[in-house]
Amino acid sequence: MINRDAIIDWLEAIAHTYDENQQVLTDLDSPIGDADHGANMARGFNKVAQKIPSYAERSIGEILNDVGLTLMSTIGGSSGPLYGVFFLNASKIAFGKDTLSAHLITTMFESGLMGIVKLGKASPEDKTMVDALSPAVEALKAAVAENKTLSDSLLCAVTAAEAGMKATIPMQARKGRASYLGERSIGHQDPGATSITLLIKAAYNSWHETN
Repeated sequence: MINRDAIIDWLEAIAHTYDENQQVLTDLDSPIGDADHGANMARGFNKVAQKIPSYAERSIGEILNDVGLTLMSTIGGSSGPLYGVFFLNASKIAFGKDTLSAHLITTMFESGLMGIVKLGKASPEDKTMVDALSPAVEALKAAVAENKTLSDSLLCAVTAAEAGMKATIPMQARKGRASYLGERSIGHQDPGATSITLLIKAAYNSWHETN
C-alpha cells in the first residue's frame, strides 16, 4: 500500500530525475521543439520539491491536486497543462484515501492518461507522451489484474513505457511544434514520451520494495 510518505518520496524522485536528465531532455527537444523541455520539467518539479515540507500534514489527494496546480503555473508550453491535468485527475482518485492499493495506483495513472488524451487530443502514434504512457497504463492494468505485486506491476509499466518511448523515433509527429517539421520529425525520440517514462521509472524506484 502506498501512503502519503511514499507519494512524497515519488515526488522527490521525480524532481531529482528531471534535474539529472535536464540536458538529455533538452538535447531531445532541440531538433524538433524549442529546446526548453528539460528546463521546463526541472523548474516545475523543483517548485514541487520546495513545497514538500508543506505536504507533511496534507492528504494524498490534496498533495496531488497541489502538484497539478503547481505544474500548470510553472511549466511553460503545452507540458504544464498536460502534466498538470495528469496529477489533477490522479488527485480525484486519491481524495479521501489514506493509502493507495495497486488497483488505485493503476486507476490514478489511467485517469491521468485520460486527462492528457482529452486535453491534448493525442492518439497513439502521434509521437507524443501518450505513446509511452498508454502502453505503460495497459501493462500496469494487466499486471495488477494478474495479482502481481505493485513492484512487479510497475516494472511491467516501465518496460512498456520504454518500448513506447523508443517507438516514437521512426514516427512522424502529428501534434505539437514537432508536427510543423513534417517528415523531418522522423528519426528523433519524442521528449514528452521520454519525460513521462522518467516519471514512471521514478514511481518504480520509489516503490519497488512495496508489495
